Amino acid sequence: MPKDFLAGIQAEYDVVVIGSGLAGMTSANILGRAGHRVLLLEQHYKFGGLATWFKRPGGHTFDISLHGFPYGMLKSCKRYWNDEIASNIVQLKNIRFDNPMFSLMTTYNREDFTDLLATQFGVARQTVSDFFDTARGMNFYDDQSMSTRELFEKFFPGRSDIVRLLLEPITYANGSTLEDPAITYGIVFSNFMAKGVYIYEGGTDDLVSKMQAEMVRNGVDTRIKCDVTKILVDRRGVRGVEVNGREIRCRAVVSNSNLRSTIFKLVGEEHFDPKFVEEARGVRLNNSSTQVYMAIKPGVEIPESTGDLLFCSTANEFRTDLLLDRNITSRTFSFYYPRTRPDGKQRHAIVSSTNAHWKDWADLSEEAYAASKQELIETTLDALEKYVPNCREKIEWVEAATPRTFHHYTKHLSGASFGTKFEGLGVSRGLPQQIRGLYHAGSVGIIMSGWLGAINYGVIVSNEVDSMLTSNTGLPAVPQ
Repeated sequence: MPKDFLAGIQAEYDVVVIGSGLAGMTSANILGRAGHRVLLLEQHYKFGGLATWFKRPGGHTFDISLHGFPYGMLKSCKRYWNDEIASNIVQLKNIRFDNPMFSLMTTYNREDFTDLLATQFGVARQTVSDFFDTARGMNFYDDQSMSTRELFEKFFPGRSDIVRLLLEPITYANGSTLEDPAITYGIVFSNFMAKGVYIYEGGTDDLVSKMQAEMVRNGVDTRIKCDVTKILVDRRGVRGVEVNGREIRCRAVVSNSNLRSTIFKLVGEEHFDPKFVEEARGVRLNNSSTQVYMAIKPGVEIPESTGDLLFCSTANEFRTDLLLDRNITSRTFSFYYPRTRPDGKQRHAIVSSTNAHWKDWADLSEEAYAASKQELIETTLDALEKYVPNCREKIEWVEAATPRTFHHYTKHLSGASFGTKFEGLGVSRGLPQQIRGLYHAGSVGIIMSGWLGAINYGVIVSNEVDSMLTSNTGLPAVPQ
C-alpha cells in the first residue's frame, strides 16, 4: 500500500502553510512558537524550496542555490530561529571579479568598495559616499519612478565599468535590471554593503534539518509529499485546503507558492475583485537560471585564493540582457571548500550559475534538451579552465540544471528563481483585503530577494496572521 503522508493529520488547524521555502518555514515557525496550531505542507520530498540540497555518489552534497547573503541573515536567524542556526553564519571574504573591463578581489562591503572606486576607478570619495547614502536611504515608500539606470547616471555618468561592478552581483541575487525601479537595487545592494557577504557553514542540508527540528519543537505539524491543489474559500474568507484528495479546515493560509499560482490556480480568479485580478495579471515573473554542479575528486584541492564567489565574463560590455542570453558570456562560480561542510567528507565542489530565460529551454525536444544541457556543461568547463587549470581531470561528477529542472522540482511558474518582479509586492500584500485569512510570503522583488528576503517576508506575514488570529481568540501576539 502506498504511504499515507497525511496519516494522523488533524481535521482542523489555525494556519496551513503551503510550501516550505524559507518564507514558508519561517512563517510556520513563528506562528507555532506563538501557540497557534500550524500545518506545513510541502509537495516535494524535501523541505527548503530553492534553499535545499541533493547528494551524489562519492559523498558529494550540492546546495541547489548560489551561496551568499547579507549580514542581516545572522540577525534574522538568531531572532526568529535559534542561536544554533545563527552561529553557523560566517563571512565570505574573497569575492572576485574578472572581465575585460577590470579584475579585482574584494571583501564586498562599503569600506572596501569606497577604496576601490576611489583608487582603481578614479571617483571622488564624496561622490561615492553620496551614492552609498542614497542607496541606503531607499525604502518602499519612496518615489519609485527613478530607474536603476537613472540612479547610476546620476552618480557615475557614462561609467559602464562601475555599473558592472555595482550591478552584476545584484542581478544574480534578485534579477535586477537597469530598467527596474532603483529601490529594487538600492535596498538589496545596501544590505550587502553593510558588512559583506555571508554563508551558512554546514550547507543547506544542515540548515534545513535544524529548521525542521526547531519547527517540530514549536509544535508545527510538518508534512512532505503533500500537494495542495486548492485553497478553499467562501464569502467569510479562507475555510481550508484540499491536499492529497482530502479537505483540511483552517482559519488562515500562508501560501509560499508562486504569487500567480496562488491567485489563479489555488484560489481561482472568480473569488477576487476584477480590478485586483487585472493587477495580478500584470505581475511579471522574474527570470530563471541554469546551474552546473561540479564535484572535485577526493584528495584534489582548490586553492582558496581562487575565491569564494567569482563573477566572470568574456563580454566586452556589460548589459543585463546579456546575463540572460542563451549564448552565455557571464557566469558566477561558487567555490565550496571543505570548511563549507566541516562535519562531512572533506570535499571541494564548484557550482556555476547563469541567469536564463524560460523560453530558451521550455519547448526543446528531449533530444535537443539533453544536447543543450551537455553543451551548457562543456562551455562551463571551458570557462572554468582559466581559473582551475586542468579542471576536467579534477572533476569526478558534473551535471546541469535548467529552468525546466527548477519548474519540475519546485513547481515555480517558468522555473522563476526569484518569484515576481517589483509590482508583485502590492498584489501579494493585498491578498488579505480580498479574502480574509489569505496571505502570501515569498520573493516579490523588493523585500530583499534571496534567503534573507524570504525569511524577512515570512516574519512580516506571520505577524499579520497572528494579529488576525488573536483578534478573536485573545492569545498573546507574536513578540515584535
